[in-house]
Amino acid sequence: MFLLVILAGAATGIVLGLFGSGGSIIAMPALMLLLDVPAKSAIAMSLGIVAVTASISAWDNWRRGNVDLKISLVFGFFGVIGTYGGARLGVVTPVAVQLGLFALVMYAAAWKMLQRKPVPVPSAQLAGAGGPPLSEEETISANLTHIAAHGIGVGVLTGLVGVGGGFLIVPALVLLSGIPMKMAVGTSLAIVAAKSYAGFAGYFGAVPVDWGIMASFTAVTVAGSFAGTRLAQRFSQETLKRAFGWFLVAVATYLLFKSIL
Repeated sequence: MFLLVILAGAATGIVLGLFGSGGSIIAMPALMLLLDVPAKSAIAMSLGIVAVTASISAWDNWRRGNVDLKISLVFGFFGVIGTYGGARLGVVTPVAVQLGLFALVMYAAAWKMLQRKPVPVPSAQLAGAGGPPLSEEETISANLTHIAAHGIGVGVLTGLVGVGGGFLIVPALVLLSGIPMKMAVGTSLAIVAAKSYAGFAGYFGAVPVDWGIMASFTAVTVAGSFAGTRLAQRFSQETLKRAFGWFLVAVATYLLFKSIL
């Protein structure tokens, strides 16, 4: 079992390091399928594991200037509210429904990963026809309401199915704020950390947690996240995204059949 913990934790950390998201998408099925952790406990534990790992990764990105604190606070605040509510809902939701939703989220994430890079929208269009381009600060301020709404929506999904939401947060941040991808990844990690803590708190006391497995898994995941960051420099991001997208399709298909059977 110790070897399985190392392999599963390393995979979770490497994914977080490579993409800045997706930790729970690996951690939850790894805990459930490889370590025989019950589904609800696996959801809760994956949230705790990702919370700690994302916190450390977010701090590292903040030191490099890749975290927008304003967006993190707005998205994170409303995301925490939604995540806690989603977790409380998840406690009473049938496991088959949770696994089915989880598979659908993975399909959606895979679709995003397999998409070609979109063409950027000119800043002049953001200002309206004939208007002057909006500055980054003005663009962010004009969309704080949308960012808050997305925070609640993604948060509920996070708590319900144990997904940190990074695959949904990063595209939303790029679309709503227009900040560079590197900044979106760092900001997403800060938001994912806050929401994952809230989700874990929502499950705490309501489902059993194997603290030994969780601690071991977290330690290996943190180490894996640093390895993933370095590994990402050896491959093109497009190659990594497409390979991981097809991996998500395979795992989601398996979990979908498991929830039906």
